[in-house]
Amino acid sequence: GLLFDCDGVIIETEAIHLVAYNEAWKSLVNPQTNDPVFWSIPYYDMLQNTVGGGKNKMRYYFDTTSSGVWPTVDGGKAPETDEEKTDLVDKLQDMKTEIYQDMVRSEAEARPGLLSLMDQALSEPTTAVGVCSASTKSAVETVLSVVLGPERVSKLDVFLAGDDVTVKKPDPMIYSTAVEKVGLKPEDCVVVEDSLIGLKAAKAAGCSCIITYTDSTVNEDF
Repeated sequence: GLLFDCDGVIIETEAIHLVAYNEAWKSLVNPQTNDPVFWSIPYYDMLQNTVGGGKNKMRYYFDTTSSGVWPTVDGGKAPETDEEKTDLVDKLQDMKTEIYQDMVRSEAEARPGLLSLMDQALSEPTTAVGVCSASTKSAVETVLSVVLGPERVSKLDVFLAGDDVTVKKPDPMIYSTAVEKVGLKPEDCVVVEDSLIGLKAAKAAGCSCIITYTDSTVNEDF
C-alpha cells in the first residue's frame, strides 16, 4: 500500500496555509500588547514540525503566548472558559479554511513527480493507494479535486482527514485506521510524509516512511 500525506506532499501548501491563517487573524488583538495576532514563517515552520492539526496549532499558540491570555475579537472580551475557547477556534478554523480553499482553487499545482508516482501506483491492481491528512476534510477535498482531478480521486482506496480521527498526528491513529480500511498489514504499507510529526505517526503505526523535504522542513534532521 502507498499512503500520501496532503500538505507538503501532494502540493506545497505551507505558504498558502500561513497566508490564510494570518488573514483569519485580522480581527484578533493581543489583549496585553494591543498588537495584532501574526504568525511569522519561522514560527509556523516550528508549528508544522511540532503540533498536528490546525485547531491544535491555534490552541498551542494561544495557550503559550501572552501568559495564556487568549486574544480578543473585534475589541470584545477574550474567551476564558474552554467552551468559549473552542467556539473561537472553530470559527477561526472555518474562516481560515474558506480563505485557504479560495487560494488553492486559484494557484495550487502538484509537487514535481507526484502525479506520475500516483498514476503508477493506481495502475497497479495489487497496490492500495490512499491520502491521509490532518487538515480538515473540506480543505483536503478541495486540494484533491483541483490537483488530482476527479478520476484519480475516484480510484483512491482510502481517504482520511483530520475530521475522521479523534487524535491527530504524531499519534498513529490516522495511518492505523487507513491500513485497517484497506485490509493490509502495516509492514506492507509505505507512507509519504514531509514532517517530523508525520514521520512519527507513520512509524508508530508500523509503516515504512519516505520523507520529501519542503521549504518548511529543509533544515530538519529526520
